[in-house]
Amino acid sequence: MNKEAALHSIVKESIIDLIKNGEYQTNTKLPTEAEFCKIYGVSRTTVRTALQQLTVEGYIYRVQGKGTFVSENKVKQFLTSTVEKFSEQVTMQGKNPSTKVISLKVIEANATLANLFKQNVGDPVNKLERVRYVNDVPLQYEIAYLPWYKTPGLNIEACEKSLFNVLETQFSLKVKKTVEHLEFSLADDSISDKLEVPNGSPCFSLETYTYENDGSVIEFSKTLFRGDRAHFVIERNY
Repeated sequence: MNKEAALHSIVKESIIDLIKNGEYQTNTKLPTEAEFCKIYGVSRTTVRTALQQLTVEGYIYRVQGKGTFVSENKVKQFLTSTVEKFSEQVTMQGKNPSTKVISLKVIEANATLANLFKQNVGDPVNKLERVRYVNDVPLQYEIAYLPWYKTPGLNIEACEKSLFNVLETQFSLKVKKTVEHLEFSLADDSISDKLEVPNGSPCFSLETYTYENDGSVIEFSKTLFRGDRAHFVIERNY
């Protein structure tokens, strides 16, 4: 690591620490680039690079003509939680969750979905598209697939709440476990529009396989989370 890279990393981590310990409060204005230069004794290029990275990572945001401000705390997602649903996790953090269904339609299963749901190619499958919001700001975009023969009559209103509750109460399908795969991704035109972020913005991509008690897959989904708004927590107990 060269000297300049080491310096901007030090500045960046220092500002993060100050945000986390409450020195810089949410939505308060940060010092200017010139002021940060004096505080840390570094060049403007070093400060600018640190602030750019903090912006991309969602710790701060800029308002044209007004300055740089501290972002709201990222929304924690507990991957190991088997009790709290999305709305409950968000509510416990003092935030307001909501869900909007973009589309719900029946499509024909391709080879991948047919194999996953133990169906034939061309069999009907429910395709559900949703955006989840926290304090009216989009956090995640999700596409979920469910075999139609197990979930006939799936409706939009019910899907704006907990999908797992719908599976259990409406269709008597008990979820036993989920298997999730988390990767890094970049927002394309479609995703950036739905999550209201610039094209190419960093995102978390989460693929989820949901299993019933008999071991069959009842739902497969792919969810894109805004990288500047999401924070994942993984707990291991020994």
